[in-house]
Amino acid sequence: MLFSSITFLYYFLPAVVLVYFLVPKVLKNVVLILASLLFYAWGEPRYVILMTIIVLVGYVAGIIMEKYREKILGKIAYISALFVCLATLGFFKYADFFIESFGKVTGISVKVLGIALPIGISFYIFQLISYLIDVKRASVKAQKNIIYMFAYVTMFPQLIAGPIVRYKDIESQLGDRRYSFRQVREGITRFAIGLSKKILIANQLAALCDIIRISSSKSVLFMWVYAFATALYIYYDFSGYSDMAIGIGKILGFNFPENFNYPFISKSITEFWRRWHMTLGSWFRDYVYIPMGGSRVSKVRLVLNILVVWLLTGLWHGAAWNFVLWGLIFAILLAIEKLWLGRLLEDTIIIKRLYVILALVLSFVIFAANSIPEAFSYIKSMFGLGGLPFSTSETMYYLRSYVSIFLMALMGATPVVRDLALRLKGKMSEKCLAFIEPLFVILIIALSSAYIVDGSFNPFLYFRF
Repeated sequence: MLFSSITFLYYFLPAVVLVYFLVPKVLKNVVLILASLLFYAWGEPRYVILMTIIVLVGYVAGIIMEKYREKILGKIAYISALFVCLATLGFFKYADFFIESFGKVTGISVKVLGIALPIGISFYIFQLISYLIDVKRASVKAQKNIIYMFAYVTMFPQLIAGPIVRYKDIESQLGDRRYSFRQVREGITRFAIGLSKKILIANQLAALCDIIRISSSKSVLFMWVYAFATALYIYYDFSGYSDMAIGIGKILGFNFPENFNYPFISKSITEFWRRWHMTLGSWFRDYVYIPMGGSRVSKVRLVLNILVVWLLTGLWHGAAWNFVLWGLIFAILLAIEKLWLGRLLEDTIIIKRLYVILALVLSFVIFAANSIPEAFSYIKSMFGLGGLPFSTSETMYYLRSYVSIFLMALMGATPVVRDLALRLKGKMSEKCLAFIEPLFVILIIALSSAYIVDGSFNPFLYFRF
């Protein structure tokens, strides 16, 4: 079930919120769990059992680890639970990928298993792994209330798209959440903004990307339009879903961590990854990079640490070689920046901006491609190596048709719109704001709903992960 579907917007979410606030405090987590399991089961009910088993494994392991912290039983519980989590993720997400790759390398005809990827498995497995590691480090106490544990892992707002919520971030909120009209209002507004980013911008850019892919009148300019549209589409698609998740969390009394902070204004690739998918970046930093020694090691080891982290990051995003290549490219860029390029670009203004934008645009072409050959074909065409004309009448037609969407997307990818909204908000009285904000929310939800009803093009890229 997509957040950006009529079923979710007008049936599921209102019903859940209504029941959630009608029941007493002691039953709110139960309602949240049941709603989450229904949400998860909507597309694939059989995997509810898998999720339940994973939660129970983490729950039992955490208790044993804490009780027998320095003893062999605690270590066995920790290693066993980690193995179950990683083996489950590896089997469902990567089994077919490795089987297919083995067949291509060896020339042996091997039949893939055809395993369906459970929705959200990358997110909830990573959340449970962080919980196990934190219990092992004694930075959190093991959760002994199984209702709280189920609520943490299965929580539907961040189940399919993040942000990756660590247990220690919401540990206290699982048993004691504060509710207020202001927080609900902020949550609804944040959800509406995320919905508009997804429907009014991301979906339109995704449609343009599909038009360019199937066009028989491609051009160099058209391929550059495709590259920029792809980068912006991925940003608005994912950040829109993150905004909706954070908004729903606020409505239900949770404060989820931010996941994006205007990444396209970054002055380096290092800065970009501090602003893009921040919860994933911090997860790999704290649970992989720093335990390996981080940056306080030799230059050779530093490069190795970065390479490992970014190969894992690429594979986390998808079981395909283009994601491996995508991760490898960022590993190389980040290593070069840390060793010498970062200092070299410090005093420049235009060059470092062009470098970052060019690197990001090309990387997202690889990210969104169906294969590495397809990605290279698109990149070659962008630089005039594909035998294409510079422009065509079709290129100019679609460029004119989508110029307003591009301008909206570019403006929204910077803090300009946010700062302007905050300035206007600061000048309004409480009475005026109490009228304007709900009206704004109603308008963008109505407009987004109209777009959903009008067309069936409503993809979500991260369902691939």
